[in-house]
Amino acid sequence: MARDLAWLTARPVAHRGLHGLEDGVVENLPSAFQAAINANYAIECDLQLAADGEAMVFHDATLDRLTEATGKVFAHTSDDLKKISFKTTTDRMQTLGEFLDQVGGKVVPVIELKIPFGKEGPLEKRTAKLLKDYKGPAAVMSFNPRSMGWFAENAPDITRGQLSYAYDQGPALSMPWMRRMALKHMLLNWKSRPHFIGFDVNALPQWSVDLRRKLGLPVLTWTVRTDAHRDSAAKHADQIIFETFRP
Repeated sequence: MARDLAWLTARPVAHRGLHGLEDGVVENLPSAFQAAINANYAIECDLQLAADGEAMVFHDATLDRLTEATGKVFAHTSDDLKKISFKTTTDRMQTLGEFLDQVGGKVVPVIELKIPFGKEGPLEKRTAKLLKDYKGPAAVMSFNPRSMGWFAENAPDITRGQLSYAYDQGPALSMPWMRRMALKHMLLNWKSRPHFIGFDVNALPQWSVDLRRKLGLPVLTWTVRTDAHRDSAAKHADQIIFETFRP
């Protein structure tokens, strides 16, 4: 029986928290999350794995873009990562546990695991352990179907989503064409067995997304920033993951 995911699509989802609208509010940090909570938006956040196996709330695999440090997130322990200064804020990086404590069931966390192919396991295990004790609805998602497949096998009660996009730019172009098409059209959903889909608004409409939606899977679309994006989302998705404005 399909699970009721009305809670997942009830409110717009703030992409990496509510940031970029006020000076000093940086993505994936406590101030951005608090702003989203105050505005009653669901929150999308990203996870990277620390050297000690802790789940850290941070988008990039490297520290250079946002912080005063350099190098890979995975090269540092969680204690070290929490001490690193950011370029434009006094906020500090959180663990997933600290983020969940901050949210505390007040809004819905939608958690993206940043997992390269072949590295599945440790981050999923830590995330599942923390979500097991979390009081309130929450969801995980990833571009990596093996990551969501881990949850399907080991933590099936946690709501999971399959992310995808056109796979027509950047590092994706180095992939074999068949692999890009399989990922774009979510042909590995037999592995991830998702409860919902998260798809790039720039690649909508997409027949493979429309098909999943007709089969009953809710669709979140990202990252909605413009009126044109909102119009497309209204036709082809059930809720938006947004930034740079307040819906």
